[in-house]
Amino acid sequence: MRNLQRGDVLSQADCYVTLWLPTATCEKSRTKTVRNSNNPVWNETFYYRIQSQVKNVLELTVCDEDFATRDDHLLSVLFDTAKLPLERTVLLCFKPDPKATEELEVEFRLETTSGPHEAIATNGVLVCRELCCLEVEVAEKQQQKSKKELSLTVKGSFEGTRDIALGPEGVVSPAGPSRFHYIKYAEPTLDVMLPKKRQYHPWTCKFSTETGSPVVMLNSLPMGRKTTIAEEKRFDLNVKAENWNEDLDMRFGFSLCSEEMNFLWKRKRYVANALKNVFHLQQDLQPCEVPVVAIITTGGGLKSMTGLYGSLQALKKLNLLDCITYISGLSGTTWTMASLYRDAYWSQKDLDWHIGEAQKQATKCKMSCFSMDRMKYYNKQLCQRKKDGYRTSFIDLWGLMIEYLLNDGKDPHKLSEQRAAVCEGQNPLPIYVSVCVRDNYSTHDFKEWVEFTPYEVGLLKYGAFIRTENFGSEFFMGRMLKKLPESRICYLQGMWSSIFSVNLLQIWGISHSSEDFWKRWTQDRIEDVDEDPVLPTRPHELRTRTYTPPGPLSNALRGALTDRFSVAQHHNFLKGYQLHNNYLENEHFCRWKDTVLDTRPNQLMQNPNHLGMIDAGFFINTSSAPLLRPQREVDVFIYLSYTTGSHSSTLDKTCKYYSEQQIPFPKISLSDEEKKNLKECYLFQDPDSPRCPIVIFLPLVNDTFREYKAPGVKRSCSEMEGGQLDLTSRTSPYRMFSVRYSDENYRRLLNLSEYNILNNSQVIMQALQMAMQRKRQNMC
Repeated sequence: MRNLQRGDVLSQADCYVTLWLPTATCEKSRTKTVRNSNNPVWNETFYYRIQSQVKNVLELTVCDEDFATRDDHLLSVLFDTAKLPLERTVLLCFKPDPKATEELEVEFRLETTSGPHEAIATNGVLVCRELCCLEVEVAEKQQQKSKKELSLTVKGSFEGTRDIALGPEGVVSPAGPSRFHYIKYAEPTLDVMLPKKRQYHPWTCKFSTETGSPVVMLNSLPMGRKTTIAEEKRFDLNVKAENWNEDLDMRFGFSLCSEEMNFLWKRKRYVANALKNVFHLQQDLQPCEVPVVAIITTGGGLKSMTGLYGSLQALKKLNLLDCITYISGLSGTTWTMASLYRDAYWSQKDLDWHIGEAQKQATKCKMSCFSMDRMKYYNKQLCQRKKDGYRTSFIDLWGLMIEYLLNDGKDPHKLSEQRAAVCEGQNPLPIYVSVCVRDNYSTHDFKEWVEFTPYEVGLLKYGAFIRTENFGSEFFMGRMLKKLPESRICYLQGMWSSIFSVNLLQIWGISHSSEDFWKRWTQDRIEDVDEDPVLPTRPHELRTRTYTPPGPLSNALRGALTDRFSVAQHHNFLKGYQLHNNYLENEHFCRWKDTVLDTRPNQLMQNPNHLGMIDAGFFINTSSAPLLRPQREVDVFIYLSYTTGSHSSTLDKTCKYYSEQQIPFPKISLSDEEKKNLKECYLFQDPDSPRCPIVIFLPLVNDTFREYKAPGVKRSCSEMEGGQLDLTSRTSPYRMFSVRYSDENYRRLLNLSEYNILNNSQVIMQALQMAMQRKRQNMC
């Protein structure tokens, strides 16, 4: 380090450097400390074995060691090792400020390793590496007089640390069998903390400089053979390492799963037959002529739940329900969907019974939700959920409360059971939407779309999908290592409509349009820098950058602003994965690349044990994202907006977001006057882009319904009151947090949402005809 300008005011710096390359090892390395020098020289060499198909970013951090206070973080450099030429020594200087003389000098050499090549699996974004399994066995020689404990740690493994109790009654391992699953080529070590006096097997053990306990280099063990690594008079410690060649329990790709492809083939017959009847076609439609029509919704609590029932009722009366291939929902509309899909043939029947049941739940008194009996029930269910292996939060309690609000008793229904409702293509395929978030980041800075279907749960950006019944189970490197019981759907509903995941930054964004405040106090300070000499660059390589950590005040304020009251926590099924070296050039990843961590692979794949998921309405109040996967080839969106806020604002945000992501979506052109006085229906399209879907926008507004009780049927004087609905004021019975409607208010809202569809049926018909025409043109 030359010309160090930062450090202690009264003395020169006491510097050391830490090196972190998490794709090669989970251990951080550090140099010695050079005392009282602003030009420290370390002359230390560090070796890493890296996988060339993985994005390897080395983080070099210069620190000033302090005895009385926390060490000062002076400088961090993030360097992509893919820039290095092979078999050549390169001396690089990193200058955090081009105008300053301060610089960090590092010498690199990249060499090809000998030995067998690692067998990896990849989808171009994620890399699945080879796993090994270590079995640890304690062989007792004599019975213990008192209880003692062995502590075993394999850093970076799925299990982490396991404790084995030794006592008068023999070996007891309360955490289950002592097995560790770890990445084979990540410099794995076994740290052993033995009780009292120790004798060690000399063949494989070295000693930790921190604890004095034995450390076993796992790659030095003979594969498949039991080896004694520690010997005592009372017991021996034996280990055996084996390759873990189990098949992946995760679908690794961006295509649709085979079950959904099969559903689409079956559903096309329903859609083709429905279109033939609606438009009185003389000939059957060919499969390639059948458009894919999807319903997308916004959230809005009980209002959106009731509104969706009315909209579906109208589509049923128009004989258009069988023309729909997908229904996607978030927040309150998931309540409607979850209820309907308990009936395997709901769309083939009259909806009056379902609507009546929903009315009974929407209008019942909710006070008993807080009765002592209900509290005991909640506690019992949460204890059982924790016993099953889940991390519980207030969101789970909210899910149990939703269960009571929408049902008369316990709802045993599970999402995977909804397969019975789509097995013959008899109903549209339901898709439930959530977003994954991170601590200390706003949804502006970090959010990732998650989709739930009866078949799979997956993160769109990574092309990683697991079976729905396995969501919540524990995975490592694509293998399911601990199966948990599938969650009842009420727990998922709590997550899909988690109104308690709001934070101060969300409230600030609602009340202020300026983004300067949250950018200043919540975003990381990262700047591009040039290395000297400048290395040749390729598209997939990352720029070298410096990172400046936030100060104590900024850190505290950031935490306060981004902290959420409660977030649904589920085991991270991406745990262990690493990013492909070319992931930033992958078209599928780029489609959803919109977080501040996307170009920081070490942080993006930091692999927290749990994924935090919240209501997608905390980002953009729309369920459209999964349906814009190009593999689904949606031709027409029926956009049903039930939001309590501005309908046009949500639509504008949706349009802007997809434009920034370069995802085909029609431009929205509404004047300020139109936004203030929205009509019941709009049709948006882009005639110049055949890949762009047609969007029918149906905001829940009270327009002609005031004077007409049915399309073309005027209200009499005595019926005028039935058309008066207050949808927007603070005293509206339909406000966001309302959990109970009167029978009259429920029927009015239901009738309004039904009327708006019926009154604009011609626009829907027009869009369907346009989609069929496009299909025919594409055939030609």
